[in-house]
Amino acid sequence: MNYSLPTGRAGEAKKLKMSFTLAIVGRPNVGKSTLFNRLLEQRKAIVDDVSGVTRDRQYGVADWNGKTFNVIDTGGFVARSSDVFEKEIAKQVLIAVDEADALIFMVDAHTGMTDLDDSMAGVLRRSTKPVFLTVNKVDNHERMLEANEFYSLGFDHVFFIASASGSGTGELLDAVSELIKEDSSEEIEEKNALPKFAIIGQPNVGKSSLLNALVGEERTIVSDIPGTTRDTIHTHYKLFQKEFVLIDTAGIRRKTKVHEDLEFYSVIRAIRAMDEADICLLLIDAAKGISAQDLNIFSLAARKGKGIVLLVNKWDLVEKSTNTAKDYEKQLKERIAPFTDVPILFISAKDKTRIFKAIETALDVYDSRHRKIPTSELNDVMLKAVEAYHAPVVRGHPIKIKYVTQLPTVVPSFAFFCNFPDDIKQPYKNYLENQLRQHFNLSGVPVRLFFRKK
Repeated sequence: MNYSLPTGRAGEAKKLKMSFTLAIVGRPNVGKSTLFNRLLEQRKAIVDDVSGVTRDRQYGVADWNGKTFNVIDTGGFVARSSDVFEKEIAKQVLIAVDEADALIFMVDAHTGMTDLDDSMAGVLRRSTKPVFLTVNKVDNHERMLEANEFYSLGFDHVFFIASASGSGTGELLDAVSELIKEDSSEEIEEKNALPKFAIIGQPNVGKSSLLNALVGEERTIVSDIPGTTRDTIHTHYKLFQKEFVLIDTAGIRRKTKVHEDLEFYSVIRAIRAMDEADICLLLIDAAKGISAQDLNIFSLAARKGKGIVLLVNKWDLVEKSTNTAKDYEKQLKERIAPFTDVPILFISAKDKTRIFKAIETALDVYDSRHRKIPTSELNDVMLKAVEAYHAPVVRGHPIKIKYVTQLPTVVPSFAFFCNFPDDIKQPYKNYLENQLRQHFNLSGVPVRLFFRKK
């Protein structure tokens, strides 16, 4: 349900700008996953010439010209007949149309226009969302001439690209980024809003049980059947001199198991809940341990700059010895490395064990995420750290860091002014981040470091 935030301890809440979501749609084997990988600058989706390789949706975060947005790579539908196609492709595309802010409609210049392209175009033309018709595999002059036939589909925005090489993708992303409005008041609005904690994790780890235990009433249906929570649920919490908003999300399931259309809605909304939240309470099942999908959720929250608290739920079901918790925490930190400065709590939502400690910790992480460190104090600490361990020499010249300042951003970000900003390697960046974490309480908070010419 939608909840209107009341006036809280930090002032009157305002509506926050929601994140921007871009969906890539098109028939099978036109290069959607190749473009998806290029946008994310990583090989996340499997790419193959066999149609229908992407059977489920992929999700990620992309950056372009300083703007960040969600990207969804939809699976291509393999039609058995035109009637089945018309029904099923419309269902899949309409889900993307409904949840995305804009769509890339990808077609293939090599194959040319097909009936499947025409049918999908008919579905997209009925949408009010911006559609960028993207003709892929245009890698020579002859293909460019042949690709002009796609103008007949009737879309205003047409782009000719070769996603394998990246040709033309810059112009496409420029057009997409123009739709993402920069709001200079976003930081002020976020400060004035109540803290928002998203309860995230895979299905059936106890997210709804935790919410119910915290608020003391049955706000959500609790069941052993995974996927009971289909939508995000906002709950205003105002007890024990604490006030915040809890967001219970649908479980984020591994992509190979996202078959139902309704569950596809749930996954997108859970990812959107991350965007809306300040802190993500990531629940994992104590008996199952942290899985690859848990790590994906953790990485996505960190990439989005959200504060993170790891909650190991169902701890009451684990057989314990002297060092069980200590050993479990050590294994967790090995899996989530390199971002290991994260609070880890062992809880039982069912028995209400340490659940209020989890909220106390989340509020501490929230304060750390919004802390502004005085420039004088920052320089006193960090310049001493630089003197204690200098950056490696570059082409016979020593790297000199002269000044450090915190940037006015929501995610804690620090600018280091030096003579060779492009030559500072990752190990030294890790050293500086560790020094920041050692001297200033930034537990559970992703940190951004930037190096600029002095």
